[in-house]
This record gives sequence, C-alpha cells and structure tokens, in this order.
Amino acid sequence: MADEVRDPVHGDGYAVANIDALGDRYGFRKIRRRLEVTAFGINAIALPPGFETGRHFHEEQEETYFVHRGTVEIEFGDGSRHVLGPGGVARVDAPTVRKIRNLSNDEDAVYVIAGGKDGYVGRDGRMPEGETSRFGSSGAPEKG
Repeated sequence: MADEVRDPVHGDGYAVANIDALGDRYGFRKIRRRLEVTAFGINAIALPPGFETGRHFHEEQEETYFVHRGTVEIEFGDGSRHVLGPGGVARVDAPTVRKIRNLSNDEDAVYVIAGGKDGYVGRDGRMPEGETSRFGSSGAPEKG
C-alpha cells in the first residue's frame, strides 16, 4: 500500500495533497494555487478556538462551505445563525453577507470554500474505452 499523501504531488492531469500541508497553522490553505485548480476557486480556512471571521460578501461568486473538522456557526446578513459540524455544508449567494465563528474553546475548525459563477456544466463524466462499470472491480455498493 502506498504512503498517505501530505505535500502536493502533481501528475499528468491531476494533483493531490493534504489540507494540513497547504498552509500554516491558521488562516488560508491555498488549495486552488497549490493544486493548480483553474475552473473555480477553492481554499480552506483554519480557525483557532473561539475565533470569528469578519463579515463579507462577493460581487459575483457564489460559494459553498464544507466543514472538514470542528464545529462552526455561520451567520448571515439577516441575523440568522446555523451550526455546522464535520460534513456540514452551506451554499451562499454572492451578495449575501456572511461570517463564520469557531464554536469550540479548545479545538481548531477547518472548512473548505468552493466558489464560482456562470453555472453548472452538467454531468459530463464518461468511462474510459473498455470500462464497463463506474464502480470498478468492487461493484455497486449496497443501498442502505
């Protein structure tokens, strides 16, 4: 079995890394730059315990937030607040004011933000020639 990837590795048509290796302890983890993503914006942010970001909005870019580690509260311009734990997601329109707060007093929070504009390109995934299953040799997972 291969070793788990930490630092960015670039191959022919791909790049892989671990979020924790993409930046210093707190602040931005530059996923887009370090993995050479060109189709949309994507970064991670690590917040120390109890830290709150400033309020912001965008002119054009819709964003989706994904909580990777920790528990955060996202507050919107209308005053509503929502708690998101690991696996939590939020979609935010460009002009909607938002801020994030790490709810923990002793653990870091890490969340990923993907942003873009001008729409979804549709389901354009295809199997390489000769492949017959999108599930590989494992077969389709059982529905539960």
